[in-house]
Amino acid sequence: MLIKHIVLLLLINFLHGSAFPLGKLALNSSLPPILMASIRMGIVFLCLLPFWRFEIPDKKYFLSLFGFSILMGVGVFVFMNLALYEAQTVSPIIIGAQLAIPFGVLASSLFINEGISIKKWFLIIVAFSGVFIIGFDPNLKNQVYALFLTACMALCFALSQVFARHLKNLDIKLTSSYMSLTGLIVLFIISYFVEGNSLNHIKNINPFTWLLILHSSILVTIFAHMTTFYLYRFYTVGQVLPFYSLFPIFGLVQTFLIFNEIPTLLFGIGGIIVVSSVFLLQKIK
Repeated sequence: MLIKHIVLLLLINFLHGSAFPLGKLALNSSLPPILMASIRMGIVFLCLLPFWRFEIPDKKYFLSLFGFSILMGVGVFVFMNLALYEAQTVSPIIIGAQLAIPFGVLASSLFINEGISIKKWFLIIVAFSGVFIIGFDPNLKNQVYALFLTACMALCFALSQVFARHLKNLDIKLTSSYMSLTGLIVLFIISYFVEGNSLNHIKNINPFTWLLILHSSILVTIFAHMTTFYLYRFYTVGQVLPFYSLFPIFGLVQTFLIFNEIPTLLFGIGGIIVVSSVFLLQKIK
């Protein structure tokens, strides 16, 4: 793998890792979590609008595009923000997000009949056991709900990838445009009725929080996502995905620097189990 592509992968993981601590910073400014997710999707849509050109895909893609848009544009981001909003510490959310990989393997087996070997089953069970170990940490006893929301986020991401496989022949800018537009509309409606005073909250967003939202929208959702697909032109999924296991490391370092979170022993053990099993799970064909 070329050095410049390795640098790109490291940058992608740095950005993915930053989404969690910086997202928590934005939510700490009293910005409602669902509204923040809606604004994030709105910025993504506006950035992609010039490239979309209002193209309508073939009707055979409608169902898969709708499923992908709801799960990715709504489910992933709303559960991520709710988890960060409920969490007292960010580190467990970062590790819990790794469940997207074993969930993805299970979803592929269930919906598109991809076989799961004994080795994969073992690593899936090990990955989930690592999260359970983290959940039993006495210092995290008030964060069980946040971990549950994180698992919901990971499940939505995994299921969205099943739909994404049926959309592989479509331009990523097209699918991302529909995804972000769906997320913008659905999340704003939910926020309006659940969180209330949406327009007033938007008016009160301070400049620093806007910078954090722009970071998550443009650098994380657009740049990191698009760059990953760019690398798929040169390398197989099996060569690129193992680097995905690095983003928790970047995220934990940034969380320590921003919030001074020091992992406990149980969290460290559980985190190592989850990251290691997910890394190996992505290596097995």
